[in-house]
Amino acid sequence: MFDSNSVSYVMNTYSRFPLELASGEGSWVVASDGASYLDYTSGISVCNLGHRPQAVAEALESQLAKIWHTSNLFHIPKQEELAELLAKTAGMDRVFFANSGAEANEAALKLVKKYWNDLAEYNRTSVLTFEDSFHGRTGTTMAATAQPKIHNGFEPLTPGFVYQPFNSVESFDILNNAPLQAVMLELIQGEGGVRPADSGWVKNLVTKAQSLGIPVIVDEVQTGMGRTGTPFLFEQYGIKPDIVTVAKGLGSGLPVGAMIAKDTFAASFAQGSHGSTFGGNPLVMSAALASAETLFSTDILTNVQKVSEKIFAKLNEFQHTHSVIEDVRGAGLMIGIELTQPVKPLLADLRERNVLALPAGEKVVRVLPPLNTDLEEADFFLEKFVQSLQNLHETEDVQ
Repeated sequence: MFDSNSVSYVMNTYSRFPLELASGEGSWVVASDGASYLDYTSGISVCNLGHRPQAVAEALESQLAKIWHTSNLFHIPKQEELAELLAKTAGMDRVFFANSGAEANEAALKLVKKYWNDLAEYNRTSVLTFEDSFHGRTGTTMAATAQPKIHNGFEPLTPGFVYQPFNSVESFDILNNAPLQAVMLELIQGEGGVRPADSGWVKNLVTKAQSLGIPVIVDEVQTGMGRTGTPFLFEQYGIKPDIVTVAKGLGSGLPVGAMIAKDTFAASFAQGSHGSTFGGNPLVMSAALASAETLFSTDILTNVQKVSEKIFAKLNEFQHTHSVIEDVRGAGLMIGIELTQPVKPLLADLRERNVLALPAGEKVVRVLPPLNTDLEEADFFLEKFVQSLQNLHETEDVQ
């Protein structure tokens, strides 16, 4: 059981909620003290099918009875099946499997570097990313992440990145003035405050970059795998990126990431140019294949749209009646609620009401329900959220 006074031998790199989650099923988790919580964090967009989804559990149990790990020196049939599903769904050609979103992004950045070096264009030394982005915490992906708070204490950063304002036409100038390796962006900045990219800005950016032969990498680590109501968010923007990365929801809690690329670029990864000991091993592929097949199904995507409509409609109503709500934004079941004040007290109050949600920066509540959550659970969240808002007002009045 969680004890805040106990000595921990784990490095102190996380600010943790005062809970120990002992079990979970569907949208609900049970803490070590027996209290139940509606989990609208989904493990930060990882448990997209809720906790312990049956199809994934069955796939894992079947594989556990056979073989867990072989390394990539051997053919792994479920890799082939999942790669085909991801590539065809994304409208691309090849897939590289890694262990995380950061590794998938690292692979994408290596791929574009290799592509230009194969063409002997060594003058292309920079990748364009955007302010308030988040692409990972490895040395390279941390440098790709344009947030000073992520960089602090880790200088000198890996060179090779230039930053521009998100949703700003200023970013177009650098396309003409710098020989870039790639443009890399999120279509909704998750860690940056659940900030969607403007559709017109994205289309112009992608069109301009690709017309100059600059590949576009879309980081869908958090937005992909059905989270926004389509398999990939780029579909809703009407663009065709050259490389897409996914992770989080791909494995339903097992560590997996994938980089999906068009053949034009994928051809630069020849034998020996990149690798991963654990990436795509049989056990993880079993979970990921079962997850992807379910997440891309019509039933799940329809449910995302149905529940999303209800939650956004009610949150927009709350915004009109509660001045503490500055903005409501996002897509599908990736929801950001910006407040006029820090969200920490509200998140604590929600936990007291048996609901778990996340921060995205100091003033944004991030809500990430499982994609198969139902309308009754959504109602429970909305009821508790408005109660927490009201309690916030009452606390302010007392103070």
